Amino acid sequence: MTKKVLFTTLLLSFISVTLFAQLSYPQTKKCDTVTNYFGTKIADPYRWLEDDNSDETKAWVVAENKVTFDYLAKIPYRDKVKKRITDLYNFPRISAPSRSGEYYYYSKNSGLQNQSINYYKKGINGTEEIFLDPNTFSAAGTASVGFAGFSQDRKKLAYTVANAGSDWQTIYVIDVATKEKLTDQLDWVKFSGAAWKDNGFYYSHYDIPEKGKELSNANKNHNVYYHKLGDAQDKDLLIYSDAAHPLRYHGAEVTDDGRFLFINISEGTSGNEIIGRDLTNGSSDFKLLCPGFDYDYSVLDNTGSYIIMQTNFNAPNQKVVLIDFNNPDTANWKDIIPEKKELLQSVSVAGGKLFCTYLKDASSHVYQYSRSGQLEREIALPGIGTASGFSGEKDDKILYFSFTSFTNPSSVYSYTIESGEVKLYMKPELAFNPDDFETKQVWYTSKDGTKVPMFIVSKMGIKLDGNNPTMLYGYGGFNIPLTPTFNAARMVLLENGGIYVMANLRGGSEYGEAWHKAGMLDNKQNVFDDFIAAAEYLISEKYTSSAKLAISGRSNGGLLVGACMTQRPDLYKVCFPGVGVLDMLRYHKFTVGWGWAVEYGSSDNEHDFKNLIKFSPLHNVKSTNYPATMITTADHDDRVVPAHSFKFAATLQANQKGSAPTLIRIDVNAGHGGGRPLSKTIDEDTDIYSFMFYNMGVTPKY
Repeated sequence: MTKKVLFTTLLLSFISVTLFAQLSYPQTKKCDTVTNYFGTKIADPYRWLEDDNSDETKAWVVAENKVTFDYLAKIPYRDKVKKRITDLYNFPRISAPSRSGEYYYYSKNSGLQNQSINYYKKGINGTEEIFLDPNTFSAAGTASVGFAGFSQDRKKLAYTVANAGSDWQTIYVIDVATKEKLTDQLDWVKFSGAAWKDNGFYYSHYDIPEKGKELSNANKNHNVYYHKLGDAQDKDLLIYSDAAHPLRYHGAEVTDDGRFLFINISEGTSGNEIIGRDLTNGSSDFKLLCPGFDYDYSVLDNTGSYIIMQTNFNAPNQKVVLIDFNNPDTANWKDIIPEKKELLQSVSVAGGKLFCTYLKDASSHVYQYSRSGQLEREIALPGIGTASGFSGEKDDKILYFSFTSFTNPSSVYSYTIESGEVKLYMKPELAFNPDDFETKQVWYTSKDGTKVPMFIVSKMGIKLDGNNPTMLYGYGGFNIPLTPTFNAARMVLLENGGIYVMANLRGGSEYGEAWHKAGMLDNKQNVFDDFIAAAEYLISEKYTSSAKLAISGRSNGGLLVGACMTQRPDLYKVCFPGVGVLDMLRYHKFTVGWGWAVEYGSSDNEHDFKNLIKFSPLHNVKSTNYPATMITTADHDDRVVPAHSFKFAATLQANQKGSAPTLIRIDVNAGHGGGRPLSKTIDEDTDIYSFMFYNMGVTPKY
């Protein structure tokens, strides 16, 4: 080591220690709230922070943010990191076009637009026009747009607008040809599409929440209505409700031929049942097609009275079945695409075919089948990564799909159904060379002997000397797989000799329902053991060391980070629990948290309480040395309410015995992550990587 490098390192360490010593956290008030869980009394001294609208909580948020942003402002290279991240995001990108009626629809971003703009054109070679531009809905770019559903004649579109990242949406209707916005406005919509029939559509909405509690109160009575175009919302016809079960989701869909109306009913994030009605028979009642709630069912399409369905019924890795609507007993179901050893992740219906995306070791493989289930070919993909798209109309001859990997943003390809030819349609120009980096997949052994895969991304030929700054990311839950995707900000880590690692933990769906069940309910500790074992593997194999290891996760992944840092605080240098589920005893009390009980269990049940209390991050903080921690949340997060992060931060600050910073970064006018403007994404990414580098004593080369 040269004298200059040694001096710089020592100076940076001195500055870091000085910053740590100067940190003074707000004095967070404690109350004497205690809850008795089956004879066990649990103190909840920061419960008052659950009231996100109180003046006290608002003042606490301001005080905590001041500490956090004052700290971040003193990091000497933060502005340079932001400039590089901004440059990395600044490239044109486009989604895969999909046809509906006469028009192809796609989103496009010129580089640094806060929200991608929705475009359309008549025919793939037609003149491009702006269709819906979310950036015009909010000066700050905090409004996001989603397509809820096209009318049967494809001449109208119901679209949603969400503000500040909230799950609450408002439905509007636009005339496709003229781009005229109609008078229809449907409020208090959440987790709903628009299933068109005749001159209107079916949709779901909740009871109007109590004023001031819109972002925190439990959502109840997800009822299905029919809205006739031109009518006021209070004239909408109630189609389906279930007063006996107010904590259920209800979603409507109509088959493309308009014959059948289906209602998807679920009690949580796993398992559903489906009831259906033949709309050609005016007196028809709803009929149970798929009994709940032990399996997942998804309607794909129909041929006459036969329904094509994707399900894991007696098939943990999913299959495609044919169900006779008039004789729906499970004994009469016919497998048309049987279960394979790989997970059937999704099925798209277009061009008169079924396009099945399978996961093989967390990478996409796509196959074309006939509607009767005859395998026609595997589609040639560019490599190891994630494919999406293959959607369109039944008479399409050419479809479009996107493909991405860890170091390559989405490129768009055309696919000719008859020949199987794949052609590049659009490839983005980048501010770096993807060939300078490599991705490899390894398997490591978890605590109970299970082999778990993970991807390791780095510069080509990186030296395994235990000194590489490393970010380990995980999720592990809700049957959600982690597959290779691109993140521009991540390149800042890789360019500076760092390593990015993504572990495919149990609880996800990478290897089907068995993999999911191995990481839920009483098996949830397996997920944390998998993540801890991943960290230990990276250290033992000299990819990094505890002094250079950061862990990160969001939402359920925030729970993952919170649990692992409270169970093994010695193992990491930096921790980022993002928008996390951190109070496992009260998560089900807020918004739609009740729907996660199928995954976690509920403290209302004695058996589940005894399991949850073992790993709930909030309830396992001890007086000890914790890693440098920056908790991230947002004031409009109505998926995982910010109270989780507020209470965890206050508890951690009160119990931190070491000198490492314990900060909470609370974004304003932002939610759980969906629809976030790019400017906010860049700001948060900048702070995460600056905080990580700074607390590892790493100076980025900018």
